[in-house]
Amino acid sequence: MLKKNHLLILIAFAFFITTEGCQNMSNNQQTAANTTQAEVIYHIFLRSFYDSNGDGIGDINGIREKLGYLQGLGVTTILVTPIVQSVYYHNYFADNFRKIDPSYGTIEDWINLVKAAHKRGMKIYLDEEFQYVTNRQKWFKDSYQNPSSPYSKYVLYKDSANTEPVPIIYNISTLVGYNDSSRQVATVNLNDPQVQNFFYKLLKYWMDPNGDGKFDDGVDGFRLDHMMNNLDYKNILTDLFTKFWCPLITKLKAVNPKIIFIAEQADWADYGKDYFDSACVDRVFAFNLRNTIVSFNKEQIASAADSTFANTPPGKLQIVFIENHDMERFSSAVDRNPGKMRVGAALNLLIGGVPSVYYGQELGMFGKGGDHRFGSTDGNDIPQREAFEWYKADTGKGMAIWYKNTGPWWDSTDLKPNDGVSLQEEEFEPNSLWNWYRSLIHLHTSHAVFYNGKYAGITNDNNQVFSFIRYTDDSSAVVAVNLSDSSQQVNINLDSPLLKWNDKNTLVNLFGNINPAINGGRIYLQLPPYSVQVWEKEN
Repeated sequence: MLKKNHLLILIAFAFFITTEGCQNMSNNQQTAANTTQAEVIYHIFLRSFYDSNGDGIGDINGIREKLGYLQGLGVTTILVTPIVQSVYYHNYFADNFRKIDPSYGTIEDWINLVKAAHKRGMKIYLDEEFQYVTNRQKWFKDSYQNPSSPYSKYVLYKDSANTEPVPIIYNISTLVGYNDSSRQVATVNLNDPQVQNFFYKLLKYWMDPNGDGKFDDGVDGFRLDHMMNNLDYKNILTDLFTKFWCPLITKLKAVNPKIIFIAEQADWADYGKDYFDSACVDRVFAFNLRNTIVSFNKEQIASAADSTFANTPPGKLQIVFIENHDMERFSSAVDRNPGKMRVGAALNLLIGGVPSVYYGQELGMFGKGGDHRFGSTDGNDIPQREAFEWYKADTGKGMAIWYKNTGPWWDSTDLKPNDGVSLQEEEFEPNSLWNWYRSLIHLHTSHAVFYNGKYAGITNDNNQVFSFIRYTDDSSAVVAVNLSDSSQQVNINLDSPLLKWNDKNTLVNLFGNINPAINGGRIYLQLPPYSVQVWEKEN
């Protein structure tokens, strides 16, 4: 889909839904979707992850082959970018909503992946986009200049002769792919009852492909792309929360109450509050928190964290991330500063919500996309979607370098052999970023205070140190993060009613090796540069 600061760079948005459908949803259905277990999402850009058949394209069987790697890293859930047929490499803007892109595999491959993941106790979430189609898609192709088409109302037109399709966001009517795959695009009429029924049946199919009601072969959740109440602010498709999104979600939850819906919202200012208050989605993405984490400004991070979690109602969750397929990689944003990458990882995984790790983030992969440097083409986003670096030499079995020798994005590739950024170089190096991520993921998934606890800030006397607690009714943990490149002396105040500290309590190291001095309900310690310390409170 198209992001705010990208013109023709395909990216994703997500917006609102309504209260009406949610009011009809039982309390059991609402809570079942967010029954909290230890969860860490791994967000995969499918084409770039692992190539199982030697054609240079990441595929479904490639993910299945690497389930052991993912489980060894500690992730529990896989979020896969769109798998359906599209002329575009990212597979947004479908040519066929039901057909899997042949370069990715078959429906049998997909079902085998889902079943294999479920057998390991893992979940699969699938990215879906409904709002736009290309001129190769059946509805558009048949209805264009043909008002008598049975699909005439499936696509929006400006005129009765169906000669002027309603363009997509930014009034774009033609999209240019990195490989010159230019296609006319149009807006789907989400208010049409037949369109609504089509998408209900589509998602129901992905939830239960064989229709036996067991869901062992179906996905566990959906990322719903570009959700808006007033699509693209055109005042053509309005009240979509009431007319489309909430009814759709409510009907699907009646089929499987455990299915999870994640909105990728574009209105980041309210921390997802409108989405939670007015929608049937279970989760939103914590964009504001990500944008403050990359600032390394204590005040901004604390403010965003307070607001993000305060505006998250009970039974709803934030997806906390520092990278995704639509923005520059965190390593790029911090100029590959190793200390900052470690701090970013710690906040990503410990501050709250459900953490999401973008493929290659655990290696420190670099990528500055979305800056129009390659002209009006979706090739601008390839740098943040490059092949996962499995090997030291950046060549070898499974490397998904589908974009090799295709243009300037390849000429300036960030894949550099022997640069320390690869699984082969990091997996057995105890102090590598990969092992740092693995340790933090283990900390998150092995302690209920992190995967099931709440967030609260606690005060300290140092502007370079960010401190907070995670707590449940039964346990609590204290986290201190040095945001700077110099050693910092800090005095952390434990006098929080949520922490319930008293003189009989002690702190036990969970992460890091500093045993602080504690006196009068205060922690006194010296934090090394960009260090992270986590303690569990014991009575």
